[in-house]
Order: sequence, then structure tokens, then C-alpha cells
Amino acid sequence: MSKRSNKNIIQEANLQTSHQITRKYFFKECFSGIGAMALGSMVGGCDWLGSKDRFDQFGNSNPLMAQAPHFIGKAKSVIYLHMAGAPSQLELFDYKPELLKLDGQECPQSLLEGKKFAFIRGVPKMLGPQAIFKQRGQSGAWISDNLPHLATVADEISFLKAVQTDQFNHGPAQLLMHTGSARLGRPSIGAWATYGLGSENSNLPGFVVLTSGGNNPDAGKSVWGNGFLPSVYQGVQCRSEGDPVLFLKDPAGIDRDLRKASIDAINEANQLTYNEFKDPETIARMAQYEMAFKMQISVPDVMNINDEPAYIHEMYGTQPGTTSFANNVLLARKLVEKGVRFVQLFDWGWDSHGTDVKNAVDIGLVNKCRSIDKPITALLLDLKQRGLLDETLIVWGGEFGRTPMQENRDGKTLPFKGRDHHTEAFTTWMAGGGIKKGTSFGETDEIGYSAINGKVTAHDMQATILNQLGFDHEKLVYPFQGRSFRLTDVHGRVINEIVA
Repeated sequence: MSKRSNKNIIQEANLQTSHQITRKYFFKECFSGIGAMALGSMVGGCDWLGSKDRFDQFGNSNPLMAQAPHFIGKAKSVIYLHMAGAPSQLELFDYKPELLKLDGQECPQSLLEGKKFAFIRGVPKMLGPQAIFKQRGQSGAWISDNLPHLATVADEISFLKAVQTDQFNHGPAQLLMHTGSARLGRPSIGAWATYGLGSENSNLPGFVVLTSGGNNPDAGKSVWGNGFLPSVYQGVQCRSEGDPVLFLKDPAGIDRDLRKASIDAINEANQLTYNEFKDPETIARMAQYEMAFKMQISVPDVMNINDEPAYIHEMYGTQPGTTSFANNVLLARKLVEKGVRFVQLFDWGWDSHGTDVKNAVDIGLVNKCRSIDKPITALLLDLKQRGLLDETLIVWGGEFGRTPMQENRDGKTLPFKGRDHHTEAFTTWMAGGGIKKGTSFGETDEIGYSAINGKVTAHDMQATILNQLGFDHEKLVYPFQGRSFRLTDVHGRVINEIVA
């Protein structure tokens, strides 16, 4: 495309802007083919024109400028490691020797009466732990041989052993864990964090999502959505293979100068629209275009792990150019190092029903553990050696637990050993970011069926994460449809027992 043609396009855009044509017509007639529409729908973050005020109740620009929290938080950023599918706590962290004694026996009726399961029907048999456990470190935390590397850093971790939920299907349970509600439409915890704190890097999104395991979470992209918050706060999904962000590159024939001129012209029209209607989504869209332009330079650099030293690749078990959990964990470290506020990793494939070899607790689960064990351990050690662990909160867990009974789907014995969904007790853990080291809070009964003390919920975990970032979860609110909403709704307490 010639410079004369470029000039003509820009002139046309400016003329149309002066006439205040609708954005729909503006996009359709003037800038089709530049990929901006695709970018605007998926990219969030900005430092729009260096303004000092955020939009909506904070002003009309720069929605992701750095903000002061309610109080000084221990953590500046969060890396949330979600094992989509719900790993079995009984093969990882919740050691129950009494359950082993019951292996193969019929489940007592007292455990079945009045209970609702996803797939168990009739009378299943009890299933003892399919792993060898040992006490690790000075804390004496029980960790199975499925996670030998993680066992070496047990004294950095605080385990929550009595987590409960009221959702036993994957989608609603994942939504509850990440948005505070089992129904669609609420902002994710990463969106809340960036809404409250803004971003420390104007060239990168404040909230980045990385996925592995072959599929997205069962709840879909809503688990990193913005809900009713302005769209600038949604998570930006990046990839560790191929283009880091789809549609980020300039189309053929469009150079960087033309892209910038196009964005400037589009945002001039958006500013006129905002001045008239005061819709914060207009400012969000302006921010998205600006961020997309900046990300063309910044994202390929930060998402490139090829230049990491050999010992780092060995430490994490990374393989550049592939899609893997290990690569994503290393990228998470790089992102928080660059000031990204919230990094969310979803690793799909942790279902353990026993219907096939991949979801057997003694085979498939073991293989999944091998894929996460080394990189998560490396993350803790790497952040610590860089002086970043104290200011980076690491959260690990699934959406619910697994039953002490073997799943007998529709009353039939399955070909492999597996466990059904379980709401009454499971294990998650936190580390870094002002969390106590080498602690276990909560306890389940002798077979791991029910929480008996130290019960916590998804809302309690959310309240604690916000607390570590410097927020009172009851005061971080957003007005919507006539009421003030918050991440924890009307629930939640800070789990002070694990806060340093």
C-alpha cells in the first residue's frame, strides 16, 4: 500500500470523525481488514494517554492505572493454578490410613443416606488411598509420592485441608471458585483484582490467562471474564505456542504507522461518543485498542522463553515452542516479574472417575501429577531466589474433591479405579504473598469424607486472596442493577489462621 493511499485513508477517517458518524459505520466503511475489531473484543489493559483518572466513577480515562488498595497488602500479584477437573485430595495431600483398611468393603449406608452424588448409584465399595504418603519437611505435612518435587518445598506451603463447596458439577463449581457465584454473569477474581489495583505495566494486560491440557475449563471463558465490570478488566488469554495472542499481528499490507493512525482516528470518534453518552464501555474500548497496539511489541518479548538460561529450562522442565503446563508456569513467573497483576493458569484433565486409563486415580492422575510437580516446585524456588515470593501469592486447587468410595457409575463397577465428585471436603493450598509457611489448617474425618474442623469455602479463599492484595472484601464493590456487588457476595471471611 502506498503512502498516498495511507494518507487518503487517514484523511477519510478524520473527516468521518468530524461528522460524528456512528462507530458501527465507521468501523465497517473505514477500517475493515485491519483486525482491530477482533482485538478489541479480547484484549484488556491500558495506559490511555497517560491520564490520571480512571473511567466511570473515577473519571473518563485510564481504567488500569495503578491504584492504592484499602491497606498495604503483603502481595503485589497473584498466580492462581487451577487444576480443572478436580484432583483427588486422597491421593495427594489428605492421608487416611483408616480408609486403606476399608478398601474393597461395601460403603456404609450412613455415608449414602440423604446424599447426592454426580454418578454413584446403589452401594459402592470403599477405595483406599492409591498412593504412598510420607510426612515432609519440618512441618510434617503429608504429601504423597505422586508429588516428590513438591514434597521438598512443603515448608513453604499452607494447606487448607477442609475446603467445602455446594456445587458438584464442574462448570458451576468452577464458576463459584473463580467468580463467587455458580451462575454466569459475575466478574472473575482476576477481574476484581485488576479493577481494584490497576496495573503496574502500561504495555501489558493486568490480567493474563494461560491454558493447558488440551481443553478450556468446563465453565468456559467465563471463569476469567469481566462479568458486569467494564470489559477492560477481563482476562487476556495468551498461548505458549504460535502467536501469543490471536489477531495481534498487523494484516498484510498494513504497517505499524498506519495501524497507529487508524487507532488514533477510531479513538477520536470513541471520545466524541463518550462525551455525549458517558458510557464507560466506550473508554474501555479505547483502552483496548491502545493496549493492543502496545502488546504487538511487548507481548512477543515477554512470552518468549527461548532466551531463558539452560538451568531454568531444566528446573521447570520446559520445552520452548510447545503448549505445556511447564511452559505456562515459567511464563507466569515472567509476567509477574513484568508487573502483571493477576496470572491465571488452567490445566485441564484432572477428572478421576475411573471410566478409562486417563482418569484412573492410580494411572492417569499419576501422569498428571508428573506434568505439574516439577514446574510448580520450580516456580516457588525461582520466585524465592529472585526475591519475589514474598510479594507473589501462589494459589493451587481444583473446584471440588473426590469421594472415599470408588465410583460405580449407574451402579456398575468401572474398569479402572476412580472417585466421584465430592463437595464436603477437599484440599487446596497457598504460598508466598504473606501466607504462613509450613502450615496445615482444617481437618477431615478418619476416612476423608467430611470436614470436621477448620472448614473454609470458596468465598473464604477469595476473601483471603483479596486481603493479601490489600483489600477488605466487603468494601471492594461495584454498583450494578441497583445494588453494590462484591466478589464474595454476602459471604466470606479472611482465613487468618494461614495469614502471616
